[in-house]
Amino acid sequence: MKFHVYVIIAKKINGFVTYVGYSKNIEKRIILHNSSKGAKFTKGNYWKIIYQKEYNSKSEAMRAEHKLKKNYKLRLKLKNKFISDENINTTTL
Repeated sequence: MKFHVYVIIAKKINGFVTYVGYSKNIEKRIILHNSSKGAKFTKGNYWKIIYQKEYNSKSEAMRAEHKLKKNYKLRLKLKNKFISDENINTTTL
Protein backbone atom coordinates (compact mmCIF):
# COMPACT_ATOMS: atom_id res chain seq x y z
CA MET A 1 0.00 0.00 0.00
CA LYS A 2 1.26 3.47 -0.89
CA PHE A 3 1.46 6.39 1.53
CA HIS A 4 1.87 10.06 0.71
CA VAL A 5 3.72 12.78 2.60
CA TYR A 6 2.38 16.21 1.76
CA VAL A 7 2.72 19.91 2.50
CA ILE A 8 -0.37 22.09 2.32
CA ILE A 9 -0.64 25.86 2.53
CA ALA A 10 -3.36 28.30 3.60
CA LYS A 11 -3.58 32.07 3.55
CA LYS A 12 -3.96 33.80 6.91
CA ILE A 13 -4.44 37.47 7.76
CA ASN A 14 -0.72 37.97 8.42
CA GLY A 15 0.63 35.72 5.63
CA PHE A 16 0.71 32.05 4.75
CA VAL A 17 0.98 28.98 6.97
CA THR A 18 2.01 25.43 6.05
CA TYR A 19 1.12 22.02 7.44
CA VAL A 20 2.91 18.70 6.90
CA GLY A 21 1.14 15.35 7.06
CA TYR A 22 0.93 11.82 5.64
CA SER A 23 -1.98 9.77 4.39
CA LYS A 24 -2.97 6.68 2.41
CA ASN A 25 -5.57 8.68 0.47
CA ILE A 26 -4.33 12.23 -0.06
CA GLU A 27 -7.43 13.46 -1.93
CA LYS A 28 -9.73 12.37 0.89
CA ARG A 29 -7.36 13.86 3.47
CA ILE A 30 -7.37 17.30 1.81
CA ILE A 31 -11.17 17.23 1.69
CA LEU A 32 -11.16 16.54 5.44
CA HIS A 33 -8.73 19.41 6.08
CA ASN A 34 -10.86 21.80 4.03
CA SER A 35 -14.09 20.73 5.75
CA SER A 36 -12.55 21.31 9.22
CA LYS A 37 -12.55 17.59 9.99
CA GLY A 38 -8.81 17.09 9.60
CA ALA A 39 -6.15 17.98 12.13
CA LYS A 40 -7.07 20.59 14.73
CA PHE A 41 -4.39 22.95 13.38
CA THR A 42 -6.00 23.02 9.92
CA LYS A 43 -9.55 23.88 10.95
CA GLY A 44 -11.18 26.95 9.47
CA ASN A 45 -8.82 27.42 6.51
CA TYR A 46 -8.78 26.54 2.81
CA TRP A 47 -5.73 24.39 2.04
CA LYS A 48 -3.86 23.72 -1.21
CA ILE A 49 -1.25 21.03 -1.80
CA ILE A 50 2.17 22.46 -2.61
CA TYR A 51 4.25 19.26 -2.25
CA GLN A 52 3.62 15.53 -2.18
CA LYS A 53 5.77 12.42 -2.37
CA GLU A 54 4.80 8.75 -2.39
CA TYR A 55 6.31 6.04 -0.17
CA ASN A 56 5.94 2.26 -0.15
CA SER A 57 5.32 1.84 3.58
CA LYS A 58 3.76 3.69 6.47
CA SER A 59 7.01 3.69 8.43
CA GLU A 60 8.92 5.29 5.52
CA ALA A 61 6.22 7.94 5.18
CA MET A 62 6.21 8.66 8.91
CA ARG A 63 10.01 9.09 8.94
CA ALA A 64 9.85 11.39 5.90
CA GLU A 65 7.02 13.40 7.46
CA HIS A 66 9.02 13.88 10.66
CA LYS A 67 12.11 15.01 8.72
CA LEU A 68 10.03 17.42 6.62
CA LYS A 69 8.35 18.91 9.69
CA LYS A 70 11.80 19.72 11.09
CA ASN A 71 13.19 21.04 7.78
CA TYR A 72 12.06 24.66 8.04
CA LYS A 73 14.33 25.78 5.19
CA LEU A 74 12.66 23.43 2.70
CA ARG A 75 9.18 24.36 3.93
CA LEU A 76 10.03 28.06 3.55
CA LYS A 77 11.39 27.39 0.05
CA LEU A 78 8.17 25.57 -0.93
CA LYS A 79 6.05 28.36 0.58
CA ASN A 80 7.98 31.10 -1.21
CA LYS A 81 7.75 29.26 -4.54
CA PHE A 82 3.98 28.91 -4.11
CA ILE A 83 3.60 32.60 -3.22
CA SER A 84 5.66 33.72 -6.22
CA ASP A 85 3.69 31.41 -8.53
CA GLU A 86 0.41 32.76 -7.13
CA ASN A 87 1.56 36.34 -7.75
CA ILE A 88 2.38 35.45 -11.37
CA ASN A 89 -1.01 33.74 -11.82
CA THR A 90 -2.99 36.61 -10.32
CA THR A 91 -1.19 39.47 -12.07
CA THR A 92 -3.32 41.05 -14.79
CA LEU A 93 -1.78 42.40 -17.95
